[in-house]
Amino acid sequence: MTSFKEDPVLGSNDMIINKEGSETGSSSRSTVVEKAREEGQSGRDMAPAGNSIHRSASRPQLDLSKAAIQGNFEERDPTILLPNQSDDISHLALDIGGSLIKLVYFSRHEDRSNNDKRTKTLQEKLGISNGSRRSFPVLGGRLHFVKFETTKINECLEFISSKQLHCGGVDACNGLLGASANQNAVIKATGGGAYKFADLFKDRLGVSLDKEDEMDCLVAGANFLLKAIRHEAFTHMEGQKEFVQMDDNDLFPYLLVNIGSGVSMIKVDGDGKFQRVSGTNVGGGTYWGLGKLLTKCKRLLTLLCCSFDELLELSQRGDNRTIDMLVGDIYGGTDYNKIGLSASTIASSFGKAISEQKELEDYSPEDISLSLLRMISYNIGQISYLNALRFGLKRIFFGGFFIRGHAYTMDTISFAVQFWSKGEMQAMFLRHEGFLGALGAFMSYEKHGLDDLMVHQLVERFPMGAPYTGGKIHGPPLGDLNEKISWMQKFVLKGTEITAPVPMAPPGTTGLGGFEVPSSKGGTLRSDASALNIGVLHLVPTLEVFPLLADLKTYEPNTIDLSDHNELEYWFTVLSDHMPDLVDKAVASEGGTDDAKRRGDAFARAFSAHLARLMEEPAAYGKLGLANLLELREECLREFHFVDVYRTIKQRENEASLAVLPDLLMELDSMTEETRLLTLIEGVLAANIFDWGSRACVELYHKGTIIEIYRMSRNKMQRPWRVDDFDLFKERMLGSGDKKPLPHKRALLFVDNSGADIVLGMLPLARELLRRGTEVVLVANSLPALNDVTAMEVPEIVAEAAKHCDILRRAAEAGGLLVDAMITNSDGAKENSSSVPLMVVANGCGSPCIDLRQVSSELAAAAMEADLIILEGMGRSLHTNFNARFKCDALKLAMVKNQRLAEKLIQGNIYDCVCRYEPAS
Repeated sequence: MTSFKEDPVLGSNDMIINKEGSETGSSSRSTVVEKAREEGQSGRDMAPAGNSIHRSASRPQLDLSKAAIQGNFEERDPTILLPNQSDDISHLALDIGGSLIKLVYFSRHEDRSNNDKRTKTLQEKLGISNGSRRSFPVLGGRLHFVKFETTKINECLEFISSKQLHCGGVDACNGLLGASANQNAVIKATGGGAYKFADLFKDRLGVSLDKEDEMDCLVAGANFLLKAIRHEAFTHMEGQKEFVQMDDNDLFPYLLVNIGSGVSMIKVDGDGKFQRVSGTNVGGGTYWGLGKLLTKCKRLLTLLCCSFDELLELSQRGDNRTIDMLVGDIYGGTDYNKIGLSASTIASSFGKAISEQKELEDYSPEDISLSLLRMISYNIGQISYLNALRFGLKRIFFGGFFIRGHAYTMDTISFAVQFWSKGEMQAMFLRHEGFLGALGAFMSYEKHGLDDLMVHQLVERFPMGAPYTGGKIHGPPLGDLNEKISWMQKFVLKGTEITAPVPMAPPGTTGLGGFEVPSSKGGTLRSDASALNIGVLHLVPTLEVFPLLADLKTYEPNTIDLSDHNELEYWFTVLSDHMPDLVDKAVASEGGTDDAKRRGDAFARAFSAHLARLMEEPAAYGKLGLANLLELREECLREFHFVDVYRTIKQRENEASLAVLPDLLMELDSMTEETRLLTLIEGVLAANIFDWGSRACVELYHKGTIIEIYRMSRNKMQRPWRVDDFDLFKERMLGSGDKKPLPHKRALLFVDNSGADIVLGMLPLARELLRRGTEVVLVANSLPALNDVTAMEVPEIVAEAAKHCDILRRAAEAGGLLVDAMITNSDGAKENSSSVPLMVVANGCGSPCIDLRQVSSELAAAAMEADLIILEGMGRSLHTNFNARFKCDALKLAMVKNQRLAEKLIQGNIYDCVCRYEPAS
């Protein structure tokens, strides 16, 4: 058995067990993940209400408490480390409904980590003690979410068998696909099918289904989602999705309306406290069954049996006025003003069929489908509102496979609730409502640990992931990157939506969706979960809220409002135009091989597909900000195994900058204190010009060396800058008159780019703070993004710089950055002990921007004693956090390298500078 191994950057000493059974350390630098490829929901009008969720101990349980993510961001299925997991686990939970089967399964994954002396020193300096942390054998793995139609249960059974999920995975079956399950194997299951198909599972797979109460699972899943995922709940009216921020303290009570084959209405008073108060047998099954009979869609050109999704597609092309009797039809085209009904209000669904001498074949299947959809949706909406009114509930959440992200369905339900409540109540929906039953069943295991997760510990990402488009799984899950690329190429050849160019027209409305006639019809609606876009839910327990935020509730990281369509169009165009150059550099970073070219092409297609989807529906992946777009691009690169696109460029620029650093430091040391401080700030602003994410800067790279560009930038530094608070900052640093202020205790410097930016800009500023007796923590990315420097790269840069500067050398040694350095001076140890430390921490991010609601635990620990933060660069101080307020002094430094951003944000021009100083709030 090997010894505990600690991460060199984030410092976790948890352990994992690989497939051979040996133990290795966990890397909290790597991502965590729980893969969630789900959709389709459960909902039946049958199960009695329970008042608490049963925790079964029928077989060893999965313990997700203090789960940590392991593996690289580019992995298709990142690993979830389970530090509290010491037993074998259950690998599968099922939700078997009348229409759909949902699976949640766990798979093992081996990984390895390494040790680093810097971690121990950093933990000591930040007061992070591992002595109080329990150490567990940790099982690496991931969670997957898959669905099948219940009518195709044989495909589901074959899927389980092929992956050996019923016997604990391939390992447990010694890799033999034909192996049988353990004699006492038990799988958690919920839904009516858990009873109906119990014998089938026993006969085909040799497993018993441990049946969990359906309502227990639905409520447990809903409560978890509403409390743990930030932008989970949303309203949907007139085609517009608006996210609702939920307050945990004001969540209960609420009404959960689950629309599956039937409809159940559940009053939820708290965790494990609920009561089924009503329901109706007119639900999704009614729509599907009547729709199949009335539209005869199996005879349409598709030549397929009528699926639920086909019915929804029909409805979006329909016009219900040809079948429904409207108020205007009764009153000669006029409103019935006396009772407040407009002429377009539906008086009687299917009412016109009474008086017209037509046969079923004379009506359009599209019109029939829309009329049927509205009739059922309106009635569900009305019954739901009446129950909410009856029990005095302020919130109604709708879920179930009937909704599945379909815009018309949500609009009609929303209109009904608004209509009957006279605008006093809104219908709300859940982005991940497909999790409800299956996730609840998974949580029924006694040691699941999900209850302890907080909203800042969950990150949703959107990989291509599987042969998954149009809301359906097409074929088996992809086994590796090669399969993913092949799948994409196949769909490209067929001309599917994955290659759709970025549309530059405003997204179409989905109509009023209520009792009124839709304002538009045609191809503007999306059906099924192609509109849901549920991603991969990463469980990252090492993430924490940045403790120096002045007000977490009002904090919004994004500065640019992409709800403005013109703004959205502009930034999508910028990203699209930048893509060819990015692909070239990505391919070059991998040696320009044929494989790299193939992956580069796949990345371009995948990211173009993301942009096209978001242009069509900006809220498809949740609340959208510019920071989200930039992070999505980086994630997409990693997905296709481009780990560090600018690695070679960064190394070259670091070497060139370090070569001129000694002369710069000598020049700075010859200045007076006041002149030096101004020169340092000018240097940071001038060096921030180096940004491969800016088209204007890329053009400069083609015209000169980085040193030439840096000197040009310095020569153009003239005050006043566009935002200029330097005098306030100078007064805080140097004081006025004879009064000298105390130095800051600890400064957090959020660094941006490699090369001149950190070497000639931020390092000299850090040196000045160290000279004044301030501890300095350089905060850098956990993972590469553009040419941003990473926390793994900073120590090497500091070590090279320290060769030419005693201040940096002593501080770096005190901070543990030069742990292998030999001190030749006999008084070196004594000298080092009195030096303030220079430290490096990873921020927990892999993006050009930073959301301070989710940072690494090491950064959060470092912030506890900090009284100054310096945010440098456009991504961290302009695109995000420009309006953020902090409990400590804050300095935001950036050169604006985008004309539109300069005009919008500071009413200036490209290359204008921002020096924004804000004393502690």
